[in-house]
Amino acid sequence: MEAFKKHTGLVGPVDRVNVDTDAIIPKQFLKRIERTGFGQFLFFEWRFDNQGNVIPEFSLNQPRYQGASVLISRANFGCGSSREHAPWAIQDYGFKVVIAPSYADIFYNNCFKNGILPIKLSEEQVEQLFQRTAKQEGYKLTVDLENNKITDDQGLSIDFELDEHRRQFLLQGLDDIGLTLQHNDAIAAYEEAHKARLAYN
Repeated sequence: MEAFKKHTGLVGPVDRVNVDTDAIIPKQFLKRIERTGFGQFLFFEWRFDNQGNVIPEFSLNQPRYQGASVLISRANFGCGSSREHAPWAIQDYGFKVVIAPSYADIFYNNCFKNGILPIKLSEEQVEQLFQRTAKQEGYKLTVDLENNKITDDQGLSIDFELDEHRRQFLLQGLDDIGLTLQHNDAIAAYEEAHKARLAYN
């Protein structure tokens, strides 16, 4: 998994509360066996009508937000079912950071396992980001995980908190398997000792 230290990217807004995982990636697209390719289906029923035509009113369909890599949304983002496909779709679409006041626990945990940084800010701070995004076309944020800080080029500076264990996961580019492999020498030693015990018995 790629290490995350600092990222500067265009902000894309989804101004809705209780965005559930079925809205993020509808169930009819869960049949793929790969972890990639889900980005094209992100927010599918909000991005396209029943005939497959683009809905221009939806924020992420607007030209000014094309290429966005920082997603901002409202409270309880990622609620609903526990499907891991939701962070897969967000990541495959191009988002590296999600900012919201709160998240469903399973979705929040799955983000870290897939290299996405989910940041919790107050509703007032998120509202400020929505206002700045709407006011300025091409609005970008810089997210510095090494210093737990969000900034823009207009003087904005917001500190955020993150569990240190999860922070190190992202800084070092580790998932659960990568964390286990850090102890590869100890695992190999145990296996050798186990072989010796089996041979002795």
